[in-house]
Amino acid sequence: MVQQWALPQVVGVLSEVKANERRVALTPNGAKALIDDGRLVVVQAGAGLGSGFFDREYSDAGAIIVNTPHEVFTQATLLLHVKEPQESEFQFFQPHHTLFTYLHLAAEPQVADALCASGCRAIAYESVEIDRHYPLLAPMSAVAGRLATQLAASFLEARNGGRGVLLGGIPGVEPATVLVIGAGVSGRHAAEVAAGMGAEVIIADINLERAQQVAALCGPRARAVQSGSEIIERIAPECEVIIGAVLSPGHRAPQVITSRILELMPEGAVVVDIAIDQGGCVEGVQATSHTDPVQSMGHVRVSATPNMPAAVPRTSTTALTAATLPYIRALAAGWTHAVTVHPELIGAVNVQSGEIVHPAIREELAKR
Repeated sequence: MVQQWALPQVVGVLSEVKANERRVALTPNGAKALIDDGRLVVVQAGAGLGSGFFDREYSDAGAIIVNTPHEVFTQATLLLHVKEPQESEFQFFQPHHTLFTYLHLAAEPQVADALCASGCRAIAYESVEIDRHYPLLAPMSAVAGRLATQLAASFLEARNGGRGVLLGGIPGVEPATVLVIGAGVSGRHAAEVAAGMGAEVIIADINLERAQQVAALCGPRARAVQSGSEIIERIAPECEVIIGAVLSPGHRAPQVITSRILELMPEGAVVVDIAIDQGGCVEGVQATSHTDPVQSMGHVRVSATPNMPAAVPRTSTTALTAATLPYIRALAAGWTHAVTVHPELIGAVNVQSGEIVHPAIREELAKR
């Protein structure tokens, strides 16, 4: 199997199976770049439609269009997805396959089991790390952060069951107060949009210096605090919005928004849990969806949609391909070449030859 992984790969682009997932793993321009490299690219018919990319655009780029996922799995060796594979796909994985996608296996143990059973190699976008920076997670984190604030503003409207507050207020009327927990990429983008809309913004992070840096970017209506349960409980009664944007790579998200914090928030307040892909940072939260994006938890409205960037699939797909394409081109040339030019791929392998090989994920799944 090592020999197969070392060879140039046939690239397969699968349609997304997860409900309401409209992104696609590769744009037609991305496919053309691979074909110009001399690679064969197989695209499942309709894979790009949700993002506004048509089959003819892929075929014009030189890709082969096939009708079924089985044909992609049969012809391709390097499989591209956006979200983790679903149960209907488990049967198709073989030991010679390399899967490259978002996996979040700490929150998806059944996917981990299926990939191990197949014997394939699975590389997670979110596990590609360079000096504590996650280049393939960053673009979708940015989209999710910006969407989180937009959603919160909408859910505050009385017609949507909210408190009836305009996020940015107007002259003479105070704006909403938005607490963003986590000063990483998604938190920074959420805070910047909230500040741009005129809200009062508080950024909380266990690293106070990082929170202060984000607050400085957001302008005079933003301030930073060091995150902790006592501090958040003290702030919660004044917050119309809390956005949970914490990240614990390879692990389930810490539950930093407790039931006590929800109880302390005002009637009709809104919480957006960006960390739901990692199990959620709100105590007792259940995943929501694009068609049913908000749930009531006591007197507070909570949104926890796992694949948030799918709401703006064209933007998200374009941003994702820009980030992943250098890695895809390298992987398509074979594993030896790929790890020579991108050695960070070694640590991004989550599953290989029937085993969980990523230490943090192995540790997390061992808790089951």
